[in-house]
Amino acid sequence: MSHNTVDTTEDAAPAATPRPGYGRLLRTPGAWTFLLPGFAARQPFAMLTIGIVLLVQHTTGSYGSAGAVAAVTGVSMALFAPQGGKLADRFGQRAVLVPGVLLHTASVTALIVLALADAPLWALFLAAVPTGASVPQIGPMVRSRWAALLGHGPSGSTSGSSSGSRSSGDASLLPTAAAFESVTDEFTFVIGPVLATALCTGVHPAAGLIAEAVLTLAGGLLFAAQRGTQPKTGRREDGGSAEPRVSALSVPGVRVLAISFLGIGSVFGGMQVSLTAFAEEIGNPGVNGLLYGVFAAGNMLAGLVCGAVAWRIGPRRRLVVGYAGLTLAASALWAVHSVPLLAGLGLLVGLCIAPALITGYTLVESLVPASARTEAFTWLTGAVALGQAAAVTVAGQLADARGASAGFLVPLVGTALALVTLIALRSRLTPKASGWSTTRGMSHRVPMTVD
Repeated sequence: MSHNTVDTTEDAAPAATPRPGYGRLLRTPGAWTFLLPGFAARQPFAMLTIGIVLLVQHTTGSYGSAGAVAAVTGVSMALFAPQGGKLADRFGQRAVLVPGVLLHTASVTALIVLALADAPLWALFLAAVPTGASVPQIGPMVRSRWAALLGHGPSGSTSGSSSGSRSSGDASLLPTAAAFESVTDEFTFVIGPVLATALCTGVHPAAGLIAEAVLTLAGGLLFAAQRGTQPKTGRREDGGSAEPRVSALSVPGVRVLAISFLGIGSVFGGMQVSLTAFAEEIGNPGVNGLLYGVFAAGNMLAGLVCGAVAWRIGPRRRLVVGYAGLTLAASALWAVHSVPLLAGLGLLVGLCIAPALITGYTLVESLVPASARTEAFTWLTGAVALGQAAAVTVAGQLADARGASAGFLVPLVGTALALVTLIALRSRLTPKASGWSTTRGMSHRVPMTVD
């Protein structure tokens, strides 16, 4: 580290002022203009995978086929989401979001029609590709807006006018924003799977996906209309040269985080399929939504606590400890055969996810310049989706062949591999000594910034 930068190479947390509270964060001027639409727009993402699994399993009778279709959707999202993030960094969020939600709505509709018409599996795969590719990346976009609004990244309109949101400059609120966004994400995963399951089991097998498509269209367009808080793009409107482009994936730390986030995706995917199979095995399909809701509630509660703690250990060490706890909690899932015990263990697994997620997003802010931050966040989101897709496929095959207990091995294996990767490559989570200049959105006065 050079003498004029803050040392983030080791795991000493900054001796900073006390962490600002959620109330102060939510009083940030302009925040509510994108928070409410953002919450509505990201809700469908939590409904998509479980909605596909329940519909396709109903029409085909196979968890393996259902998991495979959901996996194609997840892989497609993982591959295309970072490209969408890169385009949003360059051309603006609205320019990417509006056509994206329209395509997504049409693709989900096609998938529903094909599934209900008993179309062959390859046709469902074809419909799953654009369905996943067009999933709106609302979470990364909201995180980028927080970074711009709070002073870490350019802020303003990208629509061609000179108007736009002004940075509040209160970068001390960034850690609180990280926790708040993770809590919001997890709250959607409390509501989304439960809502989708209730609709699919109580109304119609396709009702969950229909609701997902409607919410995506309405919420996405409403979020896209909030142009005043969009981060400014790298394109110059005054005829000057654009800000140099940097690929987020060229940063070694982003690659390590993306690999580790595959493990978190394996927990989400493995739990969704295995809990569904478990509920079917005991003859009570409706308990699936309750069990997954308890799991997601643990994640949300842990996120709330993380946002209120002034950590005394640094983010790299917290990340390793978080993954170690997650691996340990997942290690007993396969051996549990009663609803109360599985609910309790699912709650524990959920409690271990939020610290790892929040810390990973925290590290992105110190590793990546503002001009590539949306892309970086979408790489992590895409990694979770890819891990979830792989887990859904493998867990579905295992559940078909050996029962729900075998499916619960998937979260254990995924998190263990992620933990080994983090331990081996944790040195790459250190920002380069040169850092990013403040003109590009990174201030060395804040050693640990967040989403």
